[in-house]
Amino acid sequence: MSDDDNGAQPVRKAERLQHELLVAYRTVDGFITDFAVNISRGGLFINTRNPLSVGSIVRLIVSLPDAAFPFDLTGRVIRVHAPEAGSDLIPGMGIEFVDVDDDKKARLAKFVEKLRAALPDDPPLKK
Repeated sequence: MSDDDNGAQPVRKAERLQHELLVAYRTVDGFITDFAVNISRGGLFINTRNPLSVGSIVRLIVSLPDAAFPFDLTGRVIRVHAPEAGSDLIPGMGIEFVDVDDDKKARLAKFVEKLRAALPDDPPLKK
């Protein structure tokens, strides 16, 4: 289920890659640590049973495996999958990065390209 105003899903601007990545973000209760389950140059999806509202601005602390230190990003919640019994959707929230400087854009792009190169093009066939 989406909390978008018009019910339409946002159009993705960049291909997403399935990859778990540790992220921390601020809520009214303090900082929460969860896993992003996919990432692109333009955003990520955080697996959480307590997503923020669509339109919320969130400060993220992202730990990339090839970076010595985590770095911070600002994002906006653009879609929400509320936890629902019987649903196949992973509960959580889609975050679009906003106001990303050139250095962080380059680091994200490098990480995504490196990850894309490491992943096989097609899933292995089951025999």
